[in-house]
Amino acid sequence: MTKTLNKPSDILTFILPAFIVFTLIVIVSIAWVFGVSFLDWNGMTGGKFVGFNNYRQLFFEDSSYWEIVGNTFLYTIYELLWQVLGGLLVAIFLTRLRHFRSILQTLYYIPVVISTVAICQIFTKFFSVVPSGVINSVLSLFNEEWAYLEWLSNPNLSLEVAAFAEGYKYFGLYMVIFYAALISVPQELEEAARIDGAGMLTQIMKIKLPYIKPVIISNLIIVLNGSMRSFDVSYLLTKGGPANTSQLLTPYMYKQAFNSLKYGYGSAVAITIVILCILLGVVLQKLIIKDDKEE
Repeated sequence: MTKTLNKPSDILTFILPAFIVFTLIVIVSIAWVFGVSFLDWNGMTGGKFVGFNNYRQLFFEDSSYWEIVGNTFLYTIYELLWQVLGGLLVAIFLTRLRHFRSILQTLYYIPVVISTVAICQIFTKFFSVVPSGVINSVLSLFNEEWAYLEWLSNPNLSLEVAAFAEGYKYFGLYMVIFYAALISVPQELEEAARIDGAGMLTQIMKIKLPYIKPVIISNLIIVLNGSMRSFDVSYLLTKGGPANTSQLLTPYMYKQAFNSLKYGYGSAVAITIVILCILLGVVLQKLIIKDDKEE
């Protein structure tokens, strides 16, 4: 088996089909969008070549673009906390449980299999003002004025609520991944640590987390790229409002291309999303490599 996999022709046999599919679906699409980003095109009539005008307008004339970039970065930080950190903490908690573990795992994972539209409908009702939703109904028990608190239409809270909804939907997925990684840590390492007098926290920080570091890194990269391209939850919950305070790059690209019929301008936004995802991935990889060298 090892000798077979050492042959370049056999390795190519395994890689080539996936490479062809990836090239046709991803690389060709990105190249096509990059070409369209140099056009003034409404999607129906012939496009007019305008060079870098779409990018100049995007970077220097569109006052809302940089605000939306800031929203997207902040949203990504929230998702890293909810999905990666939250999933990791819950996974650690589950490994310490002796009873009801399977029930809790199922409950935590249920949002992952529920459709995004259903999740957003639940949160819309949850944070409703008229009629009063669950949150405001509970808060009104302490203060009657809190029955009319705005959540989804509050410019100071709408982004956080959307981020929480997406984190709630997906953190169960990463919890399962972390849980599977944690229970794969060899028992001999934990037993040796206990013999040496290491407490629970020391075992987690010095043994378990270093052992599952590759899994943590993989989840970080997946959530990072997914959050930078997030569309459905924020769009369904807040539509980017009020006044772009919860607007993200992908819904903004969609609105420019399909609502305003500015396909060239929307494509320019799409290319900036690709570039940002690549840059963040490279930076994260550099930091990881640097950290490994220091260790």
